[in-house]
Amino acid sequence: MQLLNTLLIGITAGSIYALMAIAFVLVWRSTRVVNFAQAGMALLSTYFGYEAVSRIGSFWVALPVAMIGGALFAALVELILMRLLVKHASSGAIAGVAPIIATLGLLGVIRAVISMIWGGQDLRIVAPISNDGFTINGSTLVFSPLKLLILVVVVILLILLSILFQRTNLGLALRASAHAPEIARLSGVRVDAVRTLGWALAGAAGAVAGLFQTVNGNGTFSPDSIEFSLLLVSGFIAAVIGGLDSLLGAVLGGLFLGVTISFVLMYVSSGL
Repeated sequence: MQLLNTLLIGITAGSIYALMAIAFVLVWRSTRVVNFAQAGMALLSTYFGYEAVSRIGSFWVALPVAMIGGALFAALVELILMRLLVKHASSGAIAGVAPIIATLGLLGVIRAVISMIWGGQDLRIVAPISNDGFTINGSTLVFSPLKLLILVVVVILLILLSILFQRTNLGLALRASAHAPEIARLSGVRVDAVRTLGWALAGAAGAVAGLFQTVNGNGTFSPDSIEFSLLLVSGFIAAVIGGLDSLLGAVLGGLFLGVTISFVLMYVSSGL
C-alpha cells in the first residue's frame, strides 16, 4: 500500500508540474523565450482566483476568472515588455539572454506588486471537492477526488492544446511565428498577434497550475510562498526533460519528475 500511495502522490504532484511545464512549452513554441516569470504569473492568477472566491464563493467561478486574468496579464507582458525587447535587443551580444533576464526581473516585480496590493499575510482557498483519499478494502489511499480532478484537467488540456497545435491553422501559425517569423509574415501570418496568443495560452495554463498547487496543499498562499518557487523549478525541469518543444513531453516529464521525487523522498524518510 505504501508503494501505491507513493506512486499516487508522485502522479498528482507530477500533474501539477506538467501544467507549469505546458506553460513553459507554449511560450517557447510561440516565441522561443524561456519565461522564468511564469511562477509570478501563476501566483498573481491565484490571487485573481482568491478575489473571485471571496466575492462569489465558488471555486468553479474562480478557476475561469484566474485563467482569464492570467491570460490577459501574460498577453500584456508580451505586448509591452517582450515585443519591446525584440525590437531593441534583437541582435548583438545580449540578444539571447535579454528576454531571460527580463523575465527574471519581472518575477521580482510581480511579487513586489502583489505584496503592495494584498500584503504579505497568508490567504486561503478551499478545495472545491474532497481531498480525503479513497477507501479500498478498509485501506485509505492518498489519492482523492481532488487529485483525480487535477489529473483529468491535465489530460483535457493536453488533448485540447495538441489539437490546437497539430490540427488547426492557428497552431501552424504559432509554430511558424517562432521558427521562421519573416517567412510567416510573407505568408500572411500576423506574427505579433500570434505570439501574444501563445503567451496568453501559457498564462491560462499557469493559472490552473497555481490554483491546483494551492488547493492540493493546505490551501494557503502568500507572495513568498516557497511552493510557487518549487513549482517554477519543477515545471522548468519537466519541460526540459520533455524537450521544451513538446506538449506530450512536458506532461510525461512532469509525471516522471513527480514520481521520481516521491519515491526518493519515501526511501530517504524510511532510511532515517
